[in-house]
Amino acid sequence: MSIASNMTGNGTSEMKLEIIVVPVSDVDRAKAFYGGLGWRLDADYSSGDNYRVIQFTPPGSNASVIFGKNVTPAAPGSAQGLYLVVSDIETARKELKERGVEVSEAFHPEGEVYSGPDVPYLFGRRRVSGPDPDRGSYRSFAAFSDPDGNGWLFQEITARLPGRITSDLAAFGTAKDIAAALSRAAAAHGEHEKRNGGKHDENWPDWYAEYMMAEQTGKPLPL
Repeated sequence: MSIASNMTGNGTSEMKLEIIVVPVSDVDRAKAFYGGLGWRLDADYSSGDNYRVIQFTPPGSNASVIFGKNVTPAAPGSAQGLYLVVSDIETARKELKERGVEVSEAFHPEGEVYSGPDVPYLFGRRRVSGPDPDRGSYRSFAAFSDPDGNGWLFQEITARLPGRITSDLAAFGTAKDIAAALSRAAAAHGEHEKRNGGKHDENWPDWYAEYMMAEQTGKPLPL
C-alpha cells in the first residue's frame, strides 16, 4: 500500500485508535468478566511469570481493550469514562443484565447543565433518571463497572454530528445496528409519504439508503 493511500482528506496520516489499556488487579477475574460480556477474546499471551496480556474486542468495535500483568503502571480501577456507543440504550442494558452484570438505569443530562454531585455520570455530572425524553442522539447513557471499578458508559448514538464520519467510512457494526437504523428509516419514511399525499414511494430503497447514510455521517436527513 502506498503512503498516499494512508493519507486522510486533509493530508495527514491515518491514526486509528487500536487499544485501550484497562488496569486490573486480578487478571483471571477480569478475563472472566469481559468474556461474560460477550466480547471476543483475541489473545491471552504470557512470557514467564511476570508478564501476561489479554485482549478483548467489544461487538462491532474496531478498537480493543487489553489488560494483564505488568501491562500498565496505572492503579487498578483508575480507568474511568470509557465509552461504548450503542444504537439502543435500553436493549444494551437488557443484554448486560441478562448476562448477570450490574448496570445502572438509563439516564440523561439535566438540560445543558454538565456539573453536579452525581456519579457515575462522568466525573460528577448531574444526571436525570431515564433516557433522554426526545431520544436525542448522544444524550442517553447507562453506566457499569468491572470488578476493579474501571468505569464504562453506554452512550446512545443514532445520528452523528456533521463531520464525525466521512461517507467512505460509514458502517454498521452489527446486524442489530442495521435493524435499528432500518426501523428509524421506516418511521421517517412513513412521515415522508404522508407529506407527499400518502402516495406509495416506489423508490423507498434509495430513500432508506440516503437516510441511513445521512444519519451515520451527520448530513441533513432527507424529508
